[in-house]
Amino acid sequence: MTRTLALRLIGVALTLALTLGLAVVARADEPPAAPDAAARQRWEQLSPEEQQALRDRLQAFRALDPEQQGEVKARLERLRALPPERRAEVLKAWEAFQRLPEREQRELTERFARFRELSPERRAQLRAAVKEVLKAGPRERARYLENLRRWREMSPEEREQARERWRQKHQR
Repeated sequence: MTRTLALRLIGVALTLALTLGLAVVARADEPPAAPDAAARQRWEQLSPEEQQALRDRLQAFRALDPEQQGEVKARLERLRALPPERRAEVLKAWEAFQRLPEREQRELTERFARFRELSPERRAQLRAAVKEVLKAGPRERARYLENLRRWREMSPEEREQARERWRQKHQR
């Protein structure tokens, strides 16, 4: 999987991140049922570290307010409703995200949070732009990435000047 595709899928994976981490405890508000033999066997096959990680996730889930728990449950249901191949893509993207250095994970999480704050129209525009870049040939993609690099290096004032030049150029 290319890095670009991985980053695109990470966006989806981030939405489901809590779900994947808390899938085991999605019904934590229900009284615990006696574990069936298969569940007990799966638990016993986990390493002590994995068992502790699940306990920690349960504790984190229970610490959420009821509204947040409801959101996690809704995400889990959306994940379960996905076709198996789409679920596999989401899981693969999540695993790719997990392999990133912590700094990159934090940056992507912050960018995704900013993306989620955008209006639906602006998010649709950005999705269309990403699709266009993904469809572009190597030259166009390289040109786009170079422009993006230069944009990121600009100061806020330089960016505003560039926006103003673009507006003037396209008003004609």
